[in-house]
Amino acid sequence: MAEKSSGSAVGAAGRAPAADRADAIRNVVLVGHSGAGKTTLVEQLLAATGTVQRPGRVEDGNTVSDFDEVEVRQQRSVNLAVAPLTHNGIKINLIDTPGYADFVGDLRAGLRAADAALFVVSASDGIDGLTQMLWEECSQVGMPRAVVITKIDHQRANFEEALAACQEIFGDGVAPLYLPVITNGHVNGLIGLLTQKFYNYATGARTEKEPGAGYEAQIEEHRGSLIEGIIQESEDESLMDRYLAGEPIDVKVLIEDLEKAVERGSFYPVVCSGLGVGTHEVLEVITQGFPSPLEHPMPEITDLSGKPVQGVTCDPDGPLVAEVVKTTSDPYVGRISLVRVFSGTLRPDMTVHVSGHGLADRGHEDHDVDERIGTLSCPLGKHQRPIPKGVAGDIVAVAKLGRAETGDTLSDVERPLLMTSWTMPDPLLPVAIRARSKADEDKLAQALSRLVAEDPTLRLENNAETKQLVLWCMGEAHTDVLLDRLSKRYGVEVERVDLRVPLRETFGGRCQAMGRNVKQTGGHGQYAICHIEVEPLPSGGGFEFVDKIVGGVVPRQFIPSVEKGVRAQMERGVVAGYPMVDVRVTLYDGKAHSVDSSDMAFQIAGQLALKEAASKVPTLLLEPVDELSVLVADDYVGSVMSDLSSRRGRVLGTEPVGTGRTLVRAEVPELEITRYAIDLRSMSHGTGTFTRSFLRYEPLPPNLANKLAAAG
Repeated sequence: MAEKSSGSAVGAAGRAPAADRADAIRNVVLVGHSGAGKTTLVEQLLAATGTVQRPGRVEDGNTVSDFDEVEVRQQRSVNLAVAPLTHNGIKINLIDTPGYADFVGDLRAGLRAADAALFVVSASDGIDGLTQMLWEECSQVGMPRAVVITKIDHQRANFEEALAACQEIFGDGVAPLYLPVITNGHVNGLIGLLTQKFYNYATGARTEKEPGAGYEAQIEEHRGSLIEGIIQESEDESLMDRYLAGEPIDVKVLIEDLEKAVERGSFYPVVCSGLGVGTHEVLEVITQGFPSPLEHPMPEITDLSGKPVQGVTCDPDGPLVAEVVKTTSDPYVGRISLVRVFSGTLRPDMTVHVSGHGLADRGHEDHDVDERIGTLSCPLGKHQRPIPKGVAGDIVAVAKLGRAETGDTLSDVERPLLMTSWTMPDPLLPVAIRARSKADEDKLAQALSRLVAEDPTLRLENNAETKQLVLWCMGEAHTDVLLDRLSKRYGVEVERVDLRVPLRETFGGRCQAMGRNVKQTGGHGQYAICHIEVEPLPSGGGFEFVDKIVGGVVPRQFIPSVEKGVRAQMERGVVAGYPMVDVRVTLYDGKAHSVDSSDMAFQIAGQLALKEAASKVPTLLLEPVDELSVLVADDYVGSVMSDLSSRRGRVLGTEPVGTGRTLVRAEVPELEITRYAIDLRSMSHGTGTFTRSFLRYEPLPPNLANKLAAAG
């Protein structure tokens, strides 16, 4: 790969790299934990190809991909960003993604937009659980991958340990192409294991020479493993026999087989990178080993009715099918959509059909609209460089799509199509907020609608029961970024408030009660008396109203009035203001007046009767109980089960899932898991995930019931 050529076509700084055909494009997503060096690697590659004059530094806040003011302050990526460059006539769209679990939505979008993944592993920090999970996710879909071990010049760097960790965690097919040459703690260059040449970077320019004699044993050890791995993936079955027989294998044959295996997603080369070292090798892996968009499977496409559509390929002359992988809104610039074109060609000022479906539960209404797009541009961080078109396989920025949201499909107006959206994790951290002032309240709805359009991992809930505005987020860091954007970008100040969990009330026993509504006011008065019996029903029993009136003591037309009054009082609650459930109310006696009785009089009597019943028997507060399914590594199962028990949970069982993971199922009160998304991540070192679903209501323990009743 990188050993075949030393020339590089340098792109001109400030000019957008152009691509007229899909086979001259590589879309590569950079994946790795926060701090692994993804953004720094992007800067080095941009500088090495002349796209920027000099690489920026995360610490200085001047990198291309971390241009958001939140990223500059926090010195970490929180958004997906695209940095295009050109190398040897190939346009490479580098997709820099966040490495923190809270921003996995942007990371998943990057995986959708890419045709290959570059896993970035720090030589000083190792591999985290999220990176391992994403490797497995890429493996399931057969995405081609390579590994870059960064920070090999760090004082705590250990290349051999980092390589061993990659081979242990990522599995078979992971093998190094180069070994770093370190002298007195400084990385001078790399040794190519196939060519057995030393590529010296000591002077700043890459030169080739013979390696020193002291590296023979190290080269031989790694070279033998690399060649065996390549031969195992070769389509030429005779190579292994020839190799075992001691016959030398031509390096060109090995490189060609290596490139094919990487392209198929069955072999994963490891290269290494430090400041000023390894950029050429990374670029060659990308351009010669990774597939073009022509070789990447097309996502599932349907028409608007859901019927599958066949025959759509990565053809610039085919029907337009593109997908919005990222939406950003700016109060001054407006909405900009980052779009991956899968088929057809996008041109400025053309009219497209915008389809969005499947995220209504997160505040994204289903929509089908025609819109005229504005200018097309090639993004380089915050800079938008105009381009004449976006061909199939390319990633471009589109202006003025007012209705388009992240995950939407753009297609021909005459032939609207819909791409099956990628899987998004559920936001499981609820955060209740309220506007700080009346002026903020007036602007809040519009600002939140823009945030929802940008971020499909955010769910907005207006809880009708608790009267609270709730943001469902991925974690604490996600929450902080959202609130920061509300304040800094949209000028809306909000404050967090304690989250209220919607409770219920019910009767703790059977009793009889009377509702007496007798009033004389000079004209028509009110006269209604009803006798009821209340009794609790099993959990989930709802409400039953039983009519046992005989002899017409309550006229037939007023019996529904009693029920209506009872229902109204149940909605308001009788003790702490929570709705009442699981109750049977039997109307068995009453009195009426020929003149003063009315529908409203008996409604009030029904309400009074229910209140009197509440004074005669204990009233229980019920809390919602959820069923949790927690997926964790085997090492953390004991801690997770103990923690669930401490939350008043009942562990129902465990079952193995794949290799090294266990699914723990439990029933846990909602009051105990409002911050479980944060706690599980801490407990499992970022490797645990969970889902939750409402199960039923159960009585609160008396001590908690008294506390919440007083608060209510």
